[in-house]
Amino acid sequence: MKLICGPMATISHPAFRILVERFGGCDEYFTEMINAGSLLNFGPFEKFYIDSTPCPEKIVWQLTGTDEERMKEAAVRLAELPGIGVDINMGCSAPDIYKTGAGIGWMLKDRSETENMVKAVRSVIPSGRRLSVKLRLGDENFTEDDFFSFCDMLVNCGVELLTLHPRTKKEKLARPPRYQFCQKLAERYKAGAQGSRTIPVYLNGNVKDKASFDYAAASCPDCAGVMISRAAVIKPWIFKEVLQGYHNNINMEEICFSYVDLIEKYQPKEFWKTRLQRFFTYFCMNFSFAHYAQTQFINAADKGNEELRQAIKDFFEKCPEERIKSV
Repeated sequence: MKLICGPMATISHPAFRILVERFGGCDEYFTEMINAGSLLNFGPFEKFYIDSTPCPEKIVWQLTGTDEERMKEAAVRLAELPGIGVDINMGCSAPDIYKTGAGIGWMLKDRSETENMVKAVRSVIPSGRRLSVKLRLGDENFTEDDFFSFCDMLVNCGVELLTLHPRTKKEKLARPPRYQFCQKLAERYKAGAQGSRTIPVYLNGNVKDKASFDYAAASCPDCAGVMISRAAVIKPWIFKEVLQGYHNNINMEEICFSYVDLIEKYQPKEFWKTRLQRFFTYFCMNFSFAHYAQTQFINAADKGNEELRQAIKDFFEKCPEERIKSV
């Protein structure tokens, strides 16, 4: 099974990929959502969204947008970049995204509108580059027949891989993902099941350690890969952990300081605060005094990076037992 680092807003950028690569990395890195309109308008920050550092050959550019024409034009630009291919986001269920028609909004529109958009994007993806879609089950009133029919439409339009987060639009992370749909989808498109084409399916949702990875893999033996997102922020070494077990002593203080340095190098100054606050919200969950660390680091980042560096230093002086983590 392949291991994939999922798309996460304010996280899935070069600084984070470099950190994950230090622990062995994974097979593919999906970028955070790239807005078609912003990309085409050549905004001042777009160059940071399309930086493929440090492993261009592993990058999947995730595209979001609200209309066919801009999605097609943006796909042209992304297809010119290094990487595996382009992924259309049909899974984001944040209200400010789907209410505009983006994200899971594409699953809720008239089927013909979505079909035309996918065909338009497919038409500009060159041979050798993959077109994929990340999606959910649909709205709360979804049916299996409607869901699989929607997926058949995607495949018939030329989509070559599907990543399923098996929850509906409103279902939160507290609800167990319905892995059975990932397995059913993989069975539907494996060799011989739907003609000659085999469409790989990636599973996404609730994999946070080796035990949960083993459970997901056992539940979905025909899936081609497992996508891990938030857990990779908490444990950048998780990809090595779930495959072979990982036994090492990790200097957590060093990670904290180095990540601040990486953000300064690979992100614009205007992004430093949000990127650092989001990362430390998750990474601090490693500590026994997680809430205390989160509060100290997030508040310090609000004042600037030097304040954050001092907060990191103070934390590990007060809590020296947190400095080295055995994993």
